Amino acid sequence: MWIKNIKIKNFRNYKKEEFYLEKNLNIFYGENAQGKTNIIELIFLCAMGKSFRAKKDKEMINLEENNSCVEIEYVKKDREGKINIILENKKIVTVNGIKIKKLSQLLGNINVVIFTPDDISILKGGPIYRRRFLDIMISQLKPNYMYNLNLYMKTLEQRNNYLRQINKEKKDEKLLDIWDEKLVEYAINVSNYRKEFINKINKNIKKVHSEITDNKEKIEIEYKTQCINKEEYLELLKKTRKVDIIKGHTTKGIHRDDFEIYINKKLVNIYGSQGQHRTAILSLKLSELYIIYEEIGEYPVLLLDDFMSELDKKRKEQFLKKIKDIQVIITCTEKFNIENKNILIYNVKKGKVTKE
Repeated sequence: MWIKNIKIKNFRNYKKEEFYLEKNLNIFYGENAQGKTNIIELIFLCAMGKSFRAKKDKEMINLEENNSCVEIEYVKKDREGKINIILENKKIVTVNGIKIKKLSQLLGNINVVIFTPDDISILKGGPIYRRRFLDIMISQLKPNYMYNLNLYMKTLEQRNNYLRQINKEKKDEKLLDIWDEKLVEYAINVSNYRKEFINKINKNIKKVHSEITDNKEKIEIEYKTQCINKEEYLELLKKTRKVDIIKGHTTKGIHRDDFEIYINKKLVNIYGSQGQHRTAILSLKLSELYIIYEEIGEYPVLLLDDFMSELDKKRKEQFLKKIKDIQVIITCTEKFNIENKNILIYNVKKGKVTKE
């Protein structure tokens, strides 16, 4: 698949812009704080329905305006499509001119894999970053995953509220059984999806990482979850009920899931070098790309936000030459050329995009 056209109105530091993209390589270069990452963000917004960096939608609206609009035209092997998102008091999303009622209807229309400088937090940060990586990948391919995850999170919030009521207002503890049954139902659905995709990542990442490291390193991922099966998780909730009531929140569940990455049997986040961190992230993201291809039969759009800055010219060329039949959108501070590639180069300055 590939994105062929982007329209922007009042998004971040952009007033009004429109530009076309090349099916292969697209480079947006310019100095820092000119709006390059904003382009990556709006593509991600149209793919996932939310930003990868803004906590609230209103942060993406131009400071001088009350609303914003972004539109993307894209091509897949079996169809063409258009995503339009208006940000104002309420987010309005239309797919091919039809307003959608829930974000799960947006997922899967545009598939993306994104590299950002913050991706190192997947390794060095807390479990929330690793769960987020899984959530982004799986929800693009299995919209029902996000539906179940949202139901789990809503039920979790309701259970937590009731836990606090038991503690402070002496409500009936036995009524927790109702929340527990629902929580377990949604948790097992989400956990099964995660286990399936961790297995797929392991299958792909071993080959990818071996090639990147010239067979010098063996990489493995281990999924950590408290939801083994329905019976065991239900029993675990009952065992920890007293603790949950005292603390006022649910201490066990898929909201605590995690995965660990090992290189040559050693935990990367503890024992890995800076170079191993970089190659582990590269391997993880490329595995995501290949999994999407296996699932839908075409490659996603590859978004590289300032990712190339840490690579020298030779490694940039080697990396991009390995990626075939994929639309790549790169942001960087300096323009560069890659031989044997169809390239569009844009300069970004103060919210203006100029073709070179």
